[in-house]
Amino acid sequence: MQAELARIDGADFVHVDVMDNHFVPNLTFGPQMVGRVQDTSPVPLDVHLMIDDPDRWAPEYAELGAASVTFHLEAATEPVALARRLRSIGARAGVAIKPATAVESLFDVLDEFDQILVMTVEPGFGGQSFMPEMMPKLSLLAAEVRRRGSAVWLQVDGGISPSTIEQAAAAGADTFVAGSAVFGADDPDAAIRALRSTADRHRHR
Repeated sequence: MQAELARIDGADFVHVDVMDNHFVPNLTFGPQMVGRVQDTSPVPLDVHLMIDDPDRWAPEYAELGAASVTFHLEAATEPVALARRLRSIGARAGVAIKPATAVESLFDVLDEFDQILVMTVEPGFGGQSFMPEMMPKLSLLAAEVRRRGSAVWLQVDGGISPSTIEQAAAAGADTFVAGSAVFGADDPDAAIRALRSTADRHRHR
């Protein structure tokens, strides 16, 4: 694990997916393993919780030292209260929405979050194809962020590659999660630099 993390020390964050086999049909590691990653990672952790009952479990990941903790709007009972608790512990608070979830419900509470994650695949498995039909939703959200003068980051996750990152950046995303496009490359750090450069060239102005 430490060797793999060392290959991406040029990244801004290590995105860590936590799945519980309930909210999504897949199971990955929990707090103990995230704590080990936190102890060995050369860059901060961006933890994405694809789990039921994040109101109960999300603060534990912030207490482990994760720089950012994102939970799903669809799973949270009190998303604003949870975001405030995560921030009080010292983590950035993120909220994620699945492809079928409308963004409008977040408009009035944008400033309660540091990051909004628009899923560009169905959450649960890596290697899926990018869903370009999510771009109008991302554009709508980006326009509202600009209108309100909000500082929230707009993140996309799923199928991000040198070609799809252009679409996502043009639609308003400023933070990108790339898995296969980075770890499948001969030189992951070079792949990160190339993705960052492409995103910068196509970023919505």
